Amino acid sequence: MTNLAASQVGDPVLNTIVFAAFVLITLYVVYKVSTRNSSTADYYAAGGRFTGPQNGIALSGDFLSAASFLGIAGAIAINGYDGFLYSIGFLVAWLVNLLLIAELVRNTGRFTMGDVLAFRMRQRPVRAAAATSTLVISLFYMLAQMAGAGAVVALLLNVQGKGGQAIVIAVVGLIMIFYVLVGGMKGTTWVQIIKATLLILTVVLMTVFLLGKFGFSLTALLDQAAANNANGTRVIDPGAQYGRTSTATLDFISLALALVLGAAGLPHVLMRFYTVPNATEARRSVVWAVGAMTVFYGATLIIGYGASALVGSERILSATGRENAAAPLLAFEIGGTVLLGIVAAVAFATILAVVAGLTITASASFAHDVFNNIFRRGKADPVEEVKVARLTAVVIGVLAIVGGILANGQNVAFLVALAFAFAASANLSTLLYSLFWKRFNTNGTLWAMYGGLGSCLVLVFFSPVVSGAPTSIISGVDFHLFPLTNPGIVSIPVSFLCGFFGTVLSKEQANVPKQKEMEVRSLTGIGR
Repeated sequence: MTNLAASQVGDPVLNTIVFAAFVLITLYVVYKVSTRNSSTADYYAAGGRFTGPQNGIALSGDFLSAASFLGIAGAIAINGYDGFLYSIGFLVAWLVNLLLIAELVRNTGRFTMGDVLAFRMRQRPVRAAAATSTLVISLFYMLAQMAGAGAVVALLLNVQGKGGQAIVIAVVGLIMIFYVLVGGMKGTTWVQIIKATLLILTVVLMTVFLLGKFGFSLTALLDQAAANNANGTRVIDPGAQYGRTSTATLDFISLALALVLGAAGLPHVLMRFYTVPNATEARRSVVWAVGAMTVFYGATLIIGYGASALVGSERILSATGRENAAAPLLAFEIGGTVLLGIVAAVAFATILAVVAGLTITASASFAHDVFNNIFRRGKADPVEEVKVARLTAVVIGVLAIVGGILANGQNVAFLVALAFAFAASANLSTLLYSLFWKRFNTNGTLWAMYGGLGSCLVLVFFSPVVSGAPTSIISGVDFHLFPLTNPGIVSIPVSFLCGFFGTVLSKEQANVPKQKEMEVRSLTGIGR
């Protein structure tokens, strides 16, 4: 059945040509805009020269990852209503960014999240913690994108076996490294803009085609989706995935918390606020991003149920890539080889662009926070710092390739939800405390970050994600102790509690002058 499903997704030669065309076009764009990348401001933040609308589309490009396009469509196709939770959570999460984070972070920092967290704290330990958090979250996020790359490209090029998919993941990783080395933030941003535009146009076209097949009747679409799904009519109601047991219901709540609170702590999202000239443009960025993503996530509901209706859950789960194959299989079903070729290019663009954004964020955090501010105490030569960032990008790219090969086969939306749990656990509490709690100090920062990050890592390691379930990363063994697949319901409160008790139990006094300076600067931008 796997070979049959894999062979029914169009012409691999045409798909290869589409892939190659997109890569060549975006590589040319990256090369053309990369003329000024010698300074840290240019390499990390594109000199702050993007407008709010431009950055908003790029933000949506950063956020609309393989999890959104492949994972959510697959989750809805298989689990219906419960899969749509991802769309709702990802979208609602931006309210936290809009109301509490975007402007204040843009006014306070320069290049990385560490600039904000270390503003009124002891620089070296806090920047080390911020860099550690950024690297861990970025690598987890990359696992999802690289796993998605292996699934979708292997499906579209009819690549069989783990070895062939590993080669595909390695090629994607190498192209991504090139984007970052040559283009820096400016080149990466333009790739995001191109990719986001193509992605939104594609899902809108697919939605219109789908509704047209059912006479623009949503009821007819849902009835057919239920008839062609192993879960039957349960896919239309809550509970197909998360309502079977009390543990599953708790997992649902944990996942919702991670999705809604995680976006405000994602380092690659926070870093993009520095690519605009002022806080007003940062706020406009979020508004534009929310608008673009509202259109996209609304379309995913139709696409997911459409895949269930026209392709069927059995065929999706037997295809190479399993749930991640739902959108490509649907594209071939409604538009043949041509639409599949378009979806192939967009899926490939999505993965490349998001991984490039993550890579530049992680490499910037290491070069700026660790190399410059810890090793060189803020006195590193900008050219040397950019060289370190580029070298770090290569190392991170290699790690992402290895991790993507190991995670191949997992639902990418599920893997991204874990990255959101890490971001909410390690970063959200420290950001909010730093921006709004006058008494917060270095000890509280370290307790919150390491407490949240450490608890999240331990819980994931001893959860069904790693062992004890048919879909675990390590199959055939069972050492899981924590019953939930997403740790957010435990690790997020742990982070807030650690930050609180770390502060009130410490004899360290808050830096009042720096706190006042940070308050004025975060609200007005004066001094930046």
